[in-house]
Amino acid sequence: KMLKIGLVSIVVLVLCIGAFAGEKQEIKIAVAASAAEDTSEISRIAGRAPYYLIFDINGKLLEVTPNKFRDARGGAGIAVANFLADKQVTAVIAGEFGPNMIDALKKRGVKYFQMTGGAKKAVEELVVSGQLKK
Repeated sequence: KMLKIGLVSIVVLVLCIGAFAGEKQEIKIAVAASAAEDTSEISRIAGRAPYYLIFDINGKLLEVTPNKFRDARGGAGIAVANFLADKQVTAVIAGEFGPNMIDALKKRGVKYFQMTGGAKKAVEELVVSGQLKK
């Protein structure tokens, strides 16, 4: 009888650990970029950036995606914010953000940072600053 209770407890514990591990969200940082390389400069305007580079917390480039909303007549910032949030991005770096994009990012729980310089270097600076936690 003691063995059965022990085995059930172990199974429940393993299931609980698995459930909590599944909840942990990987940190992804999207950078508005002027080119499709990690050495690219940060794009000045978030909603109109030609590309978004998505990095992990270690500065590894995970994905390069063209900004399909950059030429929209209106609402580009909101569309980009939702697009990035749907990709589970947790933070966005750009030169400037419009007020509508800021509101959309906040609603989706995505942090935003205004920075200039190189894309990969900005990600590294952001991580080192402690504003994003591993």
